[in-house]
Amino acid sequence: MTLPPGLLISAPASGTGKTTVMLGLARALSEDGLTVQPFKSGPDYIDPAFHRAAAGRASFNLDSWAMGPGLIAALLDRAAGADLILAEGSMGLYDGVARPGVLGHGSTAELARLAGWPVVLVLDVGGQAQSAAATALGFSRFQPDLPFAGVILNRVASPRHERLVRLGMEQAGIPVLGALPRRGDLRLPERHLGLVQAAEHPDLEAAISAYAVFLRDHVDLAGLRSAARGTLPQAAPCPLPRPPAQRIALARDAAFSFAYPHLLDGWHAAGAEILPFSPLDDQPPPPADLVWLPGGYPELHAGRLAAATRFLDGLRAHAALRPVHGECGGYMVLGRTLVDKDGNAHPMAGLLGLVTSYERRRLHLGYRRAELLAPMPGHGAGRTLRGHEFHYSTILEQPDAPLAHVIDAEGASVAETGSRRGHVTGTFFHLIAEDGDA
Repeated sequence: MTLPPGLLISAPASGTGKTTVMLGLARALSEDGLTVQPFKSGPDYIDPAFHRAAAGRASFNLDSWAMGPGLIAALLDRAAGADLILAEGSMGLYDGVARPGVLGHGSTAELARLAGWPVVLVLDVGGQAQSAAATALGFSRFQPDLPFAGVILNRVASPRHERLVRLGMEQAGIPVLGALPRRGDLRLPERHLGLVQAAEHPDLEAAISAYAVFLRDHVDLAGLRSAARGTLPQAAPCPLPRPPAQRIALARDAAFSFAYPHLLDGWHAAGAEILPFSPLDDQPPPPADLVWLPGGYPELHAGRLAAATRFLDGLRAHAALRPVHGECGGYMVLGRTLVDKDGNAHPMAGLLGLVTSYERRRLHLGYRRAELLAPMPGHGAGRTLRGHEFHYSTILEQPDAPLAHVIDAEGASVAETGSRRGHVTGTFFHLIAEDGDA
């Protein structure tokens, strides 16, 4: 396997503009005739849809905590035929799981070293000048074996500001690959789980085109391309995750959209038939071997879902005979009641006894390792799954039998064990891979 060269777009922290830079670069380089393969470091399930819109090519998550080397190698195979890889980091460059002797397991930096992709650090220089060079120098030298291409300065206030920041970078020996003037109109809209979904953006194509013009005007695209590198993964590719059934009815709309691209790609590759339907449009699940409800934003559409009688009746009829599985938001809809932000209780499918409240908001965030106490679609009892949990809803009642013993990345037990009743299972974590997908 021959991989194209790559770059990893990262930052010292979230909120510094790396997604805007990623989308603008992907589109600008695509307009220059390059085939750009996007990837996302870490478990974010929203950004890949934006990447696809910018590059015209499916983006996949790469996660060095949740995925084995063989699965990462298999996903890197998706870059075949591309001219350049662009990967977007998550959180800060070195942020990852705490483990004795290992700094930042699952971090963007770990992926950069694994793939040999030089890091382009997007640095918010607002409120500082030459001092920004100390931050860049620290990030470039904190782990000496990290490949480092240089920085793109963001939120530059004036030509004088840029000159001062560049003087500091020159003294520190840090290449400056671009300087983006401060603009308030280039922010992507957000909500409580991050960016508004790509399909909901009021005019995504116009936004990405504007990012591309902005990046082309202020970034050294030729310098970026010349800095790209990469190494072949040491592990042999393994098969992508197996489909949990042959015919899968998959909920897909604004309330159910958080499905990892590599899972759907693996299901397709193995010959599974995926049948999308929209609960928000009150569509019942089509005839299938399995109904799968992904995560999303049911808490924003609880009243509409409660009134979707054809969907709910069809879901109950399916569950009487065949498996149903829900993740996070899908799990909440399988429950008895969902309490919205205003304290209104909405009846859900009632296939599980779960009661959740978005009124009592509390952040639940982190990697999860789950040992199954009973089978769930595609995975037998006793198997260990790896996934990620990110929601603000709180469990008020969870009366059914637990589906799994669940721990976080540091080994502490968590209360969100998932549930099982009859043919119905659900989890608050989003499945990424099974242990052994290596």
